[in-house]
Amino acid sequence: MGDYQQGTSPQKNEKYTYNDYLSWPENERWELIKGFAYSMSPAPKTRHQRISVILSSAIFDFLKGKPCEIFSAPFDVKLDDDTVVQPDLSVICDKDKIDEKGCNGAPDLIIEILSESTALKDQTEKRLLYEESGVREYWIINPDLPEVMAFIHDGKSFAKPVHLSKDEILESVVLDGLVLQLEEVFSE
Repeated sequence: MGDYQQGTSPQKNEKYTYNDYLSWPENERWELIKGFAYSMSPAPKTRHQRISVILSSAIFDFLKGKPCEIFSAPFDVKLDDDTVVQPDLSVICDKDKIDEKGCNGAPDLIIEILSESTALKDQTEKRLLYEESGVREYWIINPDLPEVMAFIHDGKSFAKPVHLSKDEILESVVLDGLVLQLEEVFSE
């Protein structure tokens, strides 16, 4: 894969593998999508972080006593040998997928909170990637509208997304019984 030197930052237009990814500097955040490196900077804005904490707390409380776990970025999700992503939030219900490096395989639920630098990738490239990988439920949170697009995998592909606004309720299909008041999720 090119003239890559271990311990150096990846270069644009070079192809990499999971083993290359593991050798990149730990003080930098990257995703690897179909062999190509994507920088994860800059850090998300305050509103993004608030929504992440609200969702993480609500889902964490809901999962107490259940077999699923929630993880916040940075948390590696290895979908195959040339794809490692760091979703904002990941829920994994199969403990065998979790190891000290992160998750091996598709999480049951992935949540991405849109920001200027990631919106296009989250809504197109990563949506298709999650669909191909068999992620059972994918939420795209848009703080600017505010809106949630919820995608449910039917075993072959994502069904048409459900669009929910700030004054509606989001009910998870994968996490049966999880109900979120979106007004609380989008509260400032």
